[in-house]
Amino acid sequence: MDERAAFAAGPPVWGVGALLLAVGDALAARFGAVAVRGEISGLVRASSGHVYFALKDADGAGALLRCAMFRRSAALLDFTPADGQRVEVRGRLSIFEPRGELQMVAEAMTRVGAGTLYEEFLRLRARLEASGLFDAGRKRPLPPHPRAIGVVTSPAAAALRDVLATLARRAPHVPVIVYPTPVQGGEAPAALAAALGAASRRGEVDLLLLVRGGGSLEDLWAFNDERVVRAVVACTLPVVCGVGHETDVTLADLAADLRAPTPTAAAELAAPDRAASLRALDALAARRAQALRRLLDMQAQRLDRAGLRLQRPALLLAATASRLATLQARRAEAARRAIAARADRAAPLRQRLRRALDVRLQAQAARLVALGQRLDALDPRRVLQRGYAWIEDRDGRAVTSSGHLSVGQDLRAVWADGAVRTRVTALETAPPTG
Repeated sequence: MDERAAFAAGPPVWGVGALLLAVGDALAARFGAVAVRGEISGLVRASSGHVYFALKDADGAGALLRCAMFRRSAALLDFTPADGQRVEVRGRLSIFEPRGELQMVAEAMTRVGAGTLYEEFLRLRARLEASGLFDAGRKRPLPPHPRAIGVVTSPAAAALRDVLATLARRAPHVPVIVYPTPVQGGEAPAALAAALGAASRRGEVDLLLLVRGGGSLEDLWAFNDERVVRAVVACTLPVVCGVGHETDVTLADLAADLRAPTPTAAAELAAPDRAASLRALDALAARRAQALRRLLDMQAQRLDRAGLRLQRPALLLAATASRLATLQARRAEAARRAIAARADRAAPLRQRLRRALDVRLQAQAARLVALGQRLDALDPRRVLQRGYAWIEDRDGRAVTSSGHLSVGQDLRAVWADGAVRTRVTALETAPPTG
């Protein structure tokens, strides 16, 4: 075929898959292993363990590179990647055929820094926290049964549909008022603050739900704006903030009276479950009816007993007499038992007293024998039997000294076997000894 025929035939016609496969092969051959440095944006962790994210330049340029890190490589990371972090990723370029997009299959990742946007988030958080906007003491409790609920979000957001479905299921009787506002973009912070202020001024609801679906740090940045944070704090109504997924935390979350992990969770926290409330009311009604029945039964029994006492006084007297007889019998039995118990206690005491008396009598008898022996030993008759005589005067008093006698005095001398009467004819004084 000559050149003219080749030109007339035009370029070769590719199939879509074949073209993407050829481009992927060309990329692999041209670049091989590459290293890219940028900020993480829109990071998602799949249930399979794979991690999907995008890399963008820190200078705010619009370039974006989709990345995927499979579970085995992600398990080898020594840190937890998050939106706003500056990282260096090593891997290879490929074409994701289902969407025809350029992507990078990341095989390794190292942390370089926090990233410009994330650093701004940390600085703003520290400044607002120092101002006391996140203090737990200023946060208000939610009304347990709100009469109306307000929702601050975009009318086109999927979060609004989730919230309305949850409220319709849990509390269909509670009216919902939507305060529309954009939730992303340059005009979103001022619009969010205005919607919060309008809801606060109008006072149509008892609490507000500030909600938005998930997204990257840039997508959620309106909820980190200082104007929105201060509008949440200044709102006169309790605010429940449910922005993003469970792992997303914005400054509006920290300033709200209650943070919910998702918009659906915010709706569940704001409205009590109608079915659960009805079950609780039914249980209370059943308990009240049961208590009332018990009270009526008790009063009926009291009335019956009072009627019986009024109609049959003889029965009351008989019952009283029976009760008195029972009490008397119990009293007599108690007295008998008391006497028996005291008798039981007195028996050993009598035995101890008898033994003590026996011991005392034996001791006294022994002492009496000893005294009798001593008395017998002192009996004058025993002395007289040894040849001595007892001299006494006319009055029967013993004469113990010759100094008491006088000549012519009558005396009586007594021996063991008899006595004689005599008269003093002379006195002889014994010479002094010494």
